Amino acid sequence: MYQILFNVIAPVLVCAGLGFYWAKTNRQFHMETITGLVTNIGAPTLVFTTLVQLDMALTEFLEFGMIGVLAVACFLVIGFVLLKLWKLDYRAFLPSLIFPNSGNMGLPLCFFAFGEEGLTLALAIFTVNAVLQFTLGVWLASGSSSFKTLLKTPLIYAALLSLGLRAADIHVPEWITDTTELLSGITIPLMLMALGVSLASLSVKHLHLASGISVARLAMGFGVGWGLSWAFNLEGAARGVLILESAMPVAVFNYLFSLRYGRAPAQVAGSVLISTLLSFATLPLLLYYLL
Repeated sequence: MYQILFNVIAPVLVCAGLGFYWAKTNRQFHMETITGLVTNIGAPTLVFTTLVQLDMALTEFLEFGMIGVLAVACFLVIGFVLLKLWKLDYRAFLPSLIFPNSGNMGLPLCFFAFGEEGLTLALAIFTVNAVLQFTLGVWLASGSSSFKTLLKTPLIYAALLSLGLRAADIHVPEWITDTTELLSGITIPLMLMALGVSLASLSVKHLHLASGISVARLAMGFGVGWGLSWAFNLEGAARGVLILESAMPVAVFNYLFSLRYGRAPAQVAGSVLISTLLSFATLPLLLYYLL
């Protein structure tokens, strides 16, 4: 069991650690370029390749995605109540409680823990979170509609195209899937390295508040993931992926949006950092429970 845990966690820590070391040694890492490659090429081709080669039934994939939507709805309600009790600005801190790091950390962890099936299911959660983060998340941070931003997100078109091809039972030529599979290979390593670089540039401010948000995100994520997996009678990889993705730390995009729209960026940055460190510390226990 310990060997399995090490095999799951080690690749994630090594890749994120390389990014952290790269930034701390003052080497250039063009975050805008890297995130552009991941969001515009890597993630869309990963979604497309995985979905057109989907081994499970399309209805099963979509049903799992709907459970992901329910998880976000639960995070929204619980997070809103907590922030009202704490008398905190919901526009500043609610996104940190709603949106976990289902991409940079969630995808590789689900892949290493549950294989191709885990990655496929994790992509359903990741796609749901990406769509909602660029709509609901931006609306919360900015106070205005973000549908124009959503329309410029290639991930949405990749998901719609691949789902349409699967639904119509249209065979995709091998040269296309080979190309998209080759391009998708950049996604997980660059995501993890970008996470490490981001953590290296963040600082802990307002420690008490950031710690409270961090603990709430992890505890609420595990509770909601466990509760929904029980309610829908999920087993095996489906149960593990839902709990693991739900229990991820605060997503880095929450910090980027808070910085852009001036919504307590220092506190949100602290939440990203502390929740990620806490997640790394608790991952062995979580994976031991799931595996």
